[in-house]
Amino acid sequence: MLMRQPSPTLQFAYSPPFGASLNAGGVQFSVFSRSATEMRLLLYNKVSDREPTKVIDFNRETDRWGDVWSLTVPGLEAGQLYHYQASGPWDPEHGHRFDSTARLIDPYAEALAGEFQKSTDGIIRPPKCVVVEDDFDWEGDRHVRHDISESVIYEMHVKGFTKSRTAKVDAGGSYLGVIEKIPYLKSLGVTAVELMPINEFPIKDIYGKKIERANYWGYDSMAFFSPHRGYAHDKTPGAQVNEFKSMVKALHAAGIEVILDVVFNHTCEGNEQGPTLSFKGLENQVYYILSEGQHYCNYSGCGNTINGNHPVVREMIFHCLRHWVHNYHIDGFRFDLASILSRDRNGDLIPNPPMVELIAEDPLLADTKIIAEAWDAAGAYQVGSFGNHRWAEWNGRYRDDVRGFWRGDSGTLGALATRLAGSSDLYEHDGRPPFCSINFITSHDGFTMNDLVSYKDKHNLANGEEGRDGDNHNISDNYGVEGPTRKKGINTIRLRQIKNMLSTLMLSQGVPMLVMGDEVRKTQKGNNNAYCQDNELSYFDWRLVEKNKGLLRFVQTLIQFRRDQPTVRRKTYLTGQPVDGRTIPDVSWYSPNGRPLDWGQQDLAMVAYIAAPAKVDDLEGLGRDMVLMFNSTGQDREFHLPEIGRGMRWNLFLDTAADSPNDIYPDVDGPMPPGGREITMGCHSMRVFVAQGE
Repeated sequence: MLMRQPSPTLQFAYSPPFGASLNAGGVQFSVFSRSATEMRLLLYNKVSDREPTKVIDFNRETDRWGDVWSLTVPGLEAGQLYHYQASGPWDPEHGHRFDSTARLIDPYAEALAGEFQKSTDGIIRPPKCVVVEDDFDWEGDRHVRHDISESVIYEMHVKGFTKSRTAKVDAGGSYLGVIEKIPYLKSLGVTAVELMPINEFPIKDIYGKKIERANYWGYDSMAFFSPHRGYAHDKTPGAQVNEFKSMVKALHAAGIEVILDVVFNHTCEGNEQGPTLSFKGLENQVYYILSEGQHYCNYSGCGNTINGNHPVVREMIFHCLRHWVHNYHIDGFRFDLASILSRDRNGDLIPNPPMVELIAEDPLLADTKIIAEAWDAAGAYQVGSFGNHRWAEWNGRYRDDVRGFWRGDSGTLGALATRLAGSSDLYEHDGRPPFCSINFITSHDGFTMNDLVSYKDKHNLANGEEGRDGDNHNISDNYGVEGPTRKKGINTIRLRQIKNMLSTLMLSQGVPMLVMGDEVRKTQKGNNNAYCQDNELSYFDWRLVEKNKGLLRFVQTLIQFRRDQPTVRRKTYLTGQPVDGRTIPDVSWYSPNGRPLDWGQQDLAMVAYIAAPAKVDDLEGLGRDMVLMFNSTGQDREFHLPEIGRGMRWNLFLDTAADSPNDIYPDVDGPMPPGGREITMGCHSMRVFVAQGE
């Protein structure tokens, strides 16, 4: 392991053994290729150069060490532009796709510059690699280290967050634009932002033309070690490195962690018909999972699949994760289609996959959060069984069960209770705690929260795929009219349902994830797969902050309550038994009439009494008992406070059927329940009472 020496501006940095490294004599270039017969380094003076200004051949006798080609070029400095070029066998039937004319992106490149250039000779000229100098002044910045059990995650798109003119920022759509909006994130109360992919991906097509339906989301990786140049405000080669670091430092100063969505499951090189840009031209049969030695296995749904459990690729992924953690101070990762990391070199799912275990056990990643999207595009679904206690998971079961309950689907009462209590059915069996469940109701992939209650069907024609793309199983409803309406009754129910689902999310055991804009009713007009919508449809419309300020206040209060109340973020499961020295169960379930709940009945109404833990981290009296009332039926209902809470003094915390500001009480000082303890609950609504503190 090679470590750079500490400097006044860098407390600790990590140097992978490959890529372009500055040293006293110039720049050392190192690249892996087992099967190449020749290797060349192409150097450029300017981003606009179509041809290299200098070509340097690696000497097989002096510049090859095992399967690593390495040489030092004296006199080069930071900012130098380069590609690799490799000669070797063209033998697709045996996995070799060498092309001696291809200009290749360094797999370990720390920055790219420029675009694909227009071609008249059939040669693809990809963005150029940039030699980067790590001279950023972190000013003592360290990882924030929020306990994951106390986290509230905000999934967001760097460009989409501030690209709209309504954002009114100087550097819209950039890393610096995010900095300008940190006060909003702080006011919202989230503890972490989960950034949709910021690794390099194509902006134009391989021949320099505008892509008709570009991959706006960024799930089309081109260089795993490089922050995306398209999100830099300054277009100088390599400027994205310092701008990204500035964003991380500013978020940390606000107490907000940065989690990256990483795509170690496929690349933008595609299948047999795809271009040779990097991995294909260096060691195709190592970097990709191949069938019959030549065909690309497509477990990602994107044309190819990264061979994550090959030792060479596994090493690259480790170096990449360490690079982001120690050179960019990243606090965690969400692994896209993580089940692919459970597949061996033949594509078969294997128990105890080494890649998954090693990520969890790597000492240089010990401070980071690791989150799996525990499925892939080839049928693997590992929610509840991915990795060990270090791994958290996007809980797709939570999403579906909460949506189904609030839509009014029969038989979902028990499922809602299980999800509210932390999904012990998924995680307790192998000793994983509730915070292994990342609870979400919406994500970038699917309807927004507003559209979930406004559309029964997807409306994706703008994507140019004749409506074939996007999930058909949305568990959504429009409550009478498809899309926007002026009907007051429908709009009232829609707003209630949004508040119902957000309340459930923030008051469930586990870790909540909120999606950018859901707190102010962002809409994609029914598009549930806006991957290619690099326009106002995807951007955050900042006018909604004022238009829906009542809902924003509701969400801010929910988040603050969650952060204040250990009752809703326990580190152990609710058992239905007395614990923590209390004489009452930690959770009790009741029918609206106050009697113990009959789980076999088909009603969609219930009461949950959640008792506060007696101690949290050896401190007494921090938590408050809570009564949660759920009415997912279409009728107003009479509810009773359970007898277990008699003798205690209660205040209303929230009522989703009430109008703002009486729908939530930031100081938990809402009206006390009526003396008869009978409460009329509106249809499609939720109420929460909180016991008064001592």
